[in-house]
Amino acid sequence: MTTAFSAIPKIQYEGASSKNPLAFKHYNADELVAGKSMREHLRFAVVYWHTFRGTGSDPFGAGTMQRPWDDGSNSVRNAQQRARVAFEFIEKLGAPYYCWHDRDVAPEGKALAESNKNFDAVAKVLKEEQQRTGIKLLWGTANLFSHPRYVHGAGTSCNADVFAYAAAQIKKAMEVTHELGGEGYTFWGGREGYMTLLNTDMKRELEHLAKLLHLAVDYKKKIGFKGQFYIEPKPKEPTKHQYDSDAAACLNFLRESDLLPHFKLNLETNHATLAGHTMQHEIEVAGAAGALGSIDANTGDELLGWDTDQFPTNIYLTTYTMLSILKYGGLTTGGVNFDAKVRRESFAPVDLFHAHIGGMDAFARGLKIAAAIRQDGRLAEFTQQRYASWDTGIGAKIESGKATLKELETYILKKGEAAPNTSGRQEFLENLINEFV
Repeated sequence: MTTAFSAIPKIQYEGASSKNPLAFKHYNADELVAGKSMREHLRFAVVYWHTFRGTGSDPFGAGTMQRPWDDGSNSVRNAQQRARVAFEFIEKLGAPYYCWHDRDVAPEGKALAESNKNFDAVAKVLKEEQQRTGIKLLWGTANLFSHPRYVHGAGTSCNADVFAYAAAQIKKAMEVTHELGGEGYTFWGGREGYMTLLNTDMKRELEHLAKLLHLAVDYKKKIGFKGQFYIEPKPKEPTKHQYDSDAAACLNFLRESDLLPHFKLNLETNHATLAGHTMQHEIEVAGAAGALGSIDANTGDELLGWDTDQFPTNIYLTTYTMLSILKYGGLTTGGVNFDAKVRRESFAPVDLFHAHIGGMDAFARGLKIAAAIRQDGRLAEFTQQRYASWDTGIGAKIESGKATLKELETYILKKGEAAPNTSGRQEFLENLINEFV
């Protein structure tokens, strides 16, 4: 075990009255909420890329975060040391899971064979650390967007050789995920989209993307990988339009491509914002389709038009998120994954703890508030009453598929008018939420 964080004790729950910045005020892993422990409900995961590979760079400036455990080289030895530091951090934080991109874990070589060899060398350390700590891999994924070969996309590239390279990279990432006991595997189309339609055959590109995913499904069965497959929606950035633009677009693509039985969605708050939606909207879309899988827990700055990936500290955000997650039975295959990064100005290693503690506490509060609202029952009762006309009479007949247009015309001619008789009462409901927050 490394000693990169020797001055920081294991983070403990001290309660809401604590003034200790390195303690949980609300996240008590063993506390029961709605019949399950917080640990089981939230299934927190730490991301490898932002937390252990983030440098604090942005389009206008170089990195600000030179970590003391990182020698600055692109060597396998440095990557192995970083992996040990990562597990020291996650263990002290008390998160049960982590996630990675392949190229964040291990350096890319001059050719695929060297990259795979590097990946295996670091994966060996990851496996040792998982066995030492009991920390599990929530999901793995392949980085198919950073290297210049993916300038035109990966599965949607205009170059068949690039498609083949992406397929080979996915194959290896799936194998390592399987070897490490990963509970899922995520596909994120970082450049699966277009900048202009003047040079794009959209139909052909989408067909190619579907072929790539079908190949992955086939290989999953071949190696006996039982983990859940996820698609992660994102509307733009870096491309002008990405094919996985939001939950509805992903579901439509999966249905059209006969892939929906094999996939659920991994939803990110900041991606929902960029798509012009709320996180709750995206969860409701996925949940209604039986495709809610996992979430990337972060938030964006609504005054900025890009993916700022900030840690979630807004209690209303986490409350609304957990209201919808609990509505659809909670997270079973996935978890609450902190795809978030500390600000460029927060460059000290201790800031990594402050950020994760804040996010975990915010979701713990959101969980408790959402569970209390559901137990109270007034919100659900109001919604049920709002749709009461569909439970009997003509409404029930329409929903059962037994009504015809002629019958509905006769019904309205006899009734005379259709006037809404129930107020939406948005203000009342917002006040109700505030009672609990």
